[in-house]
Amino acid sequence: MPRMQVYLPADLHAEVKARRLPASELLQAAVRAELRRQALLDETDAYLADLVDEVGEPTADEIARAEAIARHLQRGRG
Repeated sequence: MPRMQVYLPADLHAEVKARRLPASELLQAAVRAELRRQALLDETDAYLADLVDEVGEPTADEIARAEAIARHLQRGRG
């Protein structure tokens, strides 16, 4: 397995050591999660580009309506 040197701020290093956490495994999991997140964002961007190609850019009214619905849904969670 290739090696990579990683620098952590002193506070994170101290926490990892104090809790006796497996730093290598934690960092691998964090990198995998970030790579997955970025892949999903790439897929979302591609989907949205295809959608815009298919139906066109949303109008100002459509955007305002979507924002109003999102605000309404967000208030319902509180």
